[in-house]
Amino acid sequence: ALNLGFFVLLRGETGRFWLAQLRDYSYIGVFLVTLLANATTIVPTPYIPIVACIAAQSQNLPLIVALGALGSAIGESVAFFIGRSGRGLVQDSWLYRWVHQQMRHPWRAFAVLFLFGAPPNPAFDVAGLAAGALGLPFWLFFTAVFLARIIRIYIIALIGIQACGMLP
Repeated sequence: ALNLGFFVLLRGETGRFWLAQLRDYSYIGVFLVTLLANATTIVPTPYIPIVACIAAQSQNLPLIVALGALGSAIGESVAFFIGRSGRGLVQDSWLYRWVHQQMRHPWRAFAVLFLFGAPPNPAFDVAGLAAGALGLPFWLFFTAVFLARIIRIYIIALIGIQACGMLP
């Protein structure tokens, strides 16, 4: 609902004005928005409509996708490092136990991180915490998340091109 509301706001006259003003900063903007949105685990940040509308105005879609995925993967690393530091911020739920069990094998860990990371999934922080707590290599975590987020950001960008295409 928050993403939809923000999308409607961006489609309005004021939203179009601000998007046009920020066009020169779109590449660094998509990186920072995805980084900050994915680094916060408690406060939901409606970055999807922002990325969608920025992508609709971009002349370089592959760069938008790569920077969005990079920012997102770096942001998700916060949960990984919280898990690594041993601070158990997640209650012992069935989801945490299941993810924890899957993370014991490197290939399953990669698959779980990739499959949890590609769609918009609020439970992904649990996977990041479990990966860190189990001592999974950071490169494995980061690679799985980065590849998953390339797919996510690309789909968001395509939706943005269709939905926001008429923006100046």
